Amino acid sequence: MTRLLAHTGVRPPVHALTGHDVIGIPSHAVARPSVHALIGHDVAGIPSHAVARPPVRLLTGLPGHDVTGVLAHGLGSRHDLPIPLFYAFAGAFAALFVSFLGLALLWADSRFRGGTAGRPVRLPEGARIRWTLRVIGLAGAAFTAAWMLLGPDDPGRNPAAHLVYVILWTGLIPASLLFGPVWRLLNPLRTIHLLLGGRDKGPAPFGYRPAAIGLTAFAWMELVSPAPASTTTLAVFLTLYGTAHLAAAFRYGTRWFDRADAFEVYSALIGRLSPLGRRDDGRLVLRNPLDGLDALRPAPGLVAVVCVLLGTTGYDGFSDSPWWVELLQTGPLGRTVTGTLGLLAAIGLVAALYRACTAAAGLIGRAGRVRAAAVPVPSGGAVGMSGEDRASGGAGGSEGAGATGGRGAARLFAHSLVPVAVGYLIAHYFSLLVIEGQRAVVLSLGLDRTVDPDVVGPGTIASVQVLAIVAGHVLGVVAAHDRSVRLFTLEKAVAGQIPLLILMVCYTIGGLILLFAA
Repeated sequence: MTRLLAHTGVRPPVHALTGHDVIGIPSHAVARPSVHALIGHDVAGIPSHAVARPPVRLLTGLPGHDVTGVLAHGLGSRHDLPIPLFYAFAGAFAALFVSFLGLALLWADSRFRGGTAGRPVRLPEGARIRWTLRVIGLAGAAFTAAWMLLGPDDPGRNPAAHLVYVILWTGLIPASLLFGPVWRLLNPLRTIHLLLGGRDKGPAPFGYRPAAIGLTAFAWMELVSPAPASTTTLAVFLTLYGTAHLAAAFRYGTRWFDRADAFEVYSALIGRLSPLGRRDDGRLVLRNPLDGLDALRPAPGLVAVVCVLLGTTGYDGFSDSPWWVELLQTGPLGRTVTGTLGLLAAIGLVAALYRACTAAAGLIGRAGRVRAAAVPVPSGGAVGMSGEDRASGGAGGSEGAGATGGRGAARLFAHSLVPVAVGYLIAHYFSLLVIEGQRAVVLSLGLDRTVDPDVVGPGTIASVQVLAIVAGHVLGVVAAHDRSVRLFTLEKAVAGQIPLLILMVCYTIGGLILLFAA
């Protein structure tokens, strides 16, 4: 979702900055422009963004700072990529269609067992481990807050923006994929609520809707706001965010964080694909990641969350295109209003396409009541999942179980979008985490060393990006098919998968175009 290192202002035309643009691919062949040409107020007085966002975007809001080292991660030409565009599309479509045909012929019954699956394992856990993680999360929040309040308002010297956009947002992706919803225990807001005597008051209302709003607000701060890397912007946003969620938690109880806190929901959804999880009986298990995904219970707002993740990530990709940069610079509404409308339009387009295809799938499968047993029971994740999700599963979860047409179908198949979103996130942020993660450590610890922009080569980055997008869509097809054969007869299930396959093809085309487009 949100492309980290926040955009401040509008980028000049892409070709004027880097020659050719392929999102996230470091350039070794294209000469890099001067620092002044990249970060100066060179377009009608508007701070420019180099398309090489990982190194430049964070720094563009504060002109005059020497950030030469940050510009090391340039962008290469699409012709420099080791994966030609034609073969990327051919491989993606082949993977999707072969998966669809193989599932139709060989997968006649549901094979995922959701919250009952997994082989028990014994790993260190308990109160001491939980409190250790809570203290680490609280200390990290205090460290970041100190830099925001006391450090210079210069991203070249202050690590606050890197800590928020790189370490927190991007770092949660691999951490949650490996260990499950880790932010549940690291979350400083949950810890503060607990230390101040907060209690469990039962399932909280509103479903995932507050999380969808929070993710959209975070994306707006990063992608649209005039100065996303400014310590003032970060401090104001995080203060308002923390105050609102603590107030809601004291009103509705500790389970508020389960489905309302944007970062907990973000980590929890990614953690559904972790091989480490908890069964419904609370035991820690090793499992098929798709069993964890299958255990995700339909609930109000879940579709909105995954559509926000996909839409904001997509907006971050096409916002680098020359035509959009030109519109932001010359549009009559101004950069901020135009950017806001573009962000909302991207989310709306993703949501409209998803709802149209799932509605068609529901109609083909004969809209009607679904057996309660067909709907997955809620289950826990791995680290930090100690029953909250199971306990809160009743908060609106049954609404998704009612019908397979319209809104009911959208909720029942929402879990199939999670691997798609995770694939986009990996493709979007892999190079940023590897390269700018180094800078976050250097700035945070005050180390006298430079960042190595060549720690991963362009071939590795391109391969990870394409494979992540394709693998995410294939896993989405598998998850949707397994849910279909559980809900419908085999013939209706296969026929109902055609609209969902079209959906995955559309998302794949969009993702690869954003990845390869100049």
